[in-house]
Amino acid sequence: METPIKTPVRTIPHLIDGAYRLRHDQRMGPVFNPSLGAQSAQVQLGDATDLEAAVASSQAAFKDWSRLNPQRRARVMFNFKALLEAHMDELAEMIAHEHGKVISDAKGDIQRGLEVIEFCCGIPHALKGEFTYGAGPDIDVWSIRQPLGVVAGITPFNFPAMIPMWMFGPAIATGNCFILKPSERDPSAPNRLAELLIEAGAPKGVLNVVHGDKDMVEAICAHPAIRAVSFVGSSDIAHSVYKMCANTGKRVQAMGGAKNHGIIMPDADLDQAVKDIMGAAFGSAGERCMALPVVVAVGDKTADRLREKLVAEIKTLKVGASTDPAAHYGPVVSAAHRQRVSDYVDLGVREGAEIVVDNRDITVEGYENGFFIGPVLFDHVKPHMTTYQEEIFGPVLQIVRADSLEEAVQLASDHPYGNGVAIFTREGRAARDFAMSVQVGMVGINVPIPVPVAYHSFGGWKRSAFGDMNQHGMEGVRFYTQVKTVTARWPEHKAADGETSYIMPQMG
Repeated sequence: METPIKTPVRTIPHLIDGAYRLRHDQRMGPVFNPSLGAQSAQVQLGDATDLEAAVASSQAAFKDWSRLNPQRRARVMFNFKALLEAHMDELAEMIAHEHGKVISDAKGDIQRGLEVIEFCCGIPHALKGEFTYGAGPDIDVWSIRQPLGVVAGITPFNFPAMIPMWMFGPAIATGNCFILKPSERDPSAPNRLAELLIEAGAPKGVLNVVHGDKDMVEAICAHPAIRAVSFVGSSDIAHSVYKMCANTGKRVQAMGGAKNHGIIMPDADLDQAVKDIMGAAFGSAGERCMALPVVVAVGDKTADRLREKLVAEIKTLKVGASTDPAAHYGPVVSAAHRQRVSDYVDLGVREGAEIVVDNRDITVEGYENGFFIGPVLFDHVKPHMTTYQEEIFGPVLQIVRADSLEEAVQLASDHPYGNGVAIFTREGRAARDFAMSVQVGMVGINVPIPVPVAYHSFGGWKRSAFGDMNQHGMEGVRFYTQVKTVTARWPEHKAADGETSYIMPQMG
């Protein structure tokens, strides 16, 4: 009997200085198709040599790119936006095959990143400084925003298109050159984004892509030529990145995990709330930092009605392959992650929560080896439970019962994560007071996933974010630029011989 010939898997290389850099002597990481549960490619895991090449490329490109007038940089963004729209289907398929999102959700991933690129098309306006004529006798004062230089982004697996664009869009539009280190689990879409940006007119070196794991992250944080780092990932790693960058004097924004709450008031439109909660809790298999894994029902009657409607709605959910147009969500990203989520469910049972729906052992016909996990619903979850305190990052929804709005607000405010929160109510006064008092960074009122639009900014509080500036919008512009203030005097007279002042200059 003949031995079948194994076809070598595709290798995903770095993209440095406008060209692919393939090194056969390098460590490789497996890239899986989560629907099939099979390896589909391998990605290079770079080292300091690759990072050094990327930094050198970015430094060479920075001089001309930073001096290009903002309008011409904006035209590159316009071209890039058009190319994203033209290649939407191609990019969505890449994401679906390597992450496991269904195609429609993958397109949403791209669209929310594209909206930040649209904001960047208006960068000339966003970069305008301030000017004061006649601040003192013959003195004018003005400020300008200038790019930092070489900056970097380290992005997670769950949004392989959106989060890179949240970072490199504002960075590049403001005149920086950017080094992207995407997740090694789904690296194809980030490479394709870089190709499209070059096609849009960005010179080589403006965006470089280096692949890697922990070693590459640490190299980026330590490199003296990298002026700023943006990171999204787990809170423990975010905190570590924040400290490493602070120790080397870098500007840093490090976004961590979340445990977002949805507060259900007795007067809420429950039918609408349940529809919203289903998508927010189970969409993308719960692998979103802005997912809604906890609902806090105010009053037992509200909780009982909510539970009944959620159980009925969960029965209608279809879990399927990422390319199945009828599927509501696909697999999680890896076998290890599937096991991690399942272990959390077991822990919830041991802690005493009531498991109402347990579909963990779901099998999808034709994709029996895929990394699928069905929807899970818990009730009577208590704040002291580990499964309440920690981020599960899977299709697991927990019901917590509260006696009052004040208690519900306190639950969300006291939680160690402070990324997002939502309230479902018809009462405007309650919603207004809630928005002001809850200690969480992003608030939704009858909006289950309150991710701000591109011209505002994204960022949580507490263990959900380390650093002082949020992502995209004007906060992103500020993060990737530094202010220079110029004070100029054009005196009409010549200073008299020996005229010297030893006091602090005054404008009066």
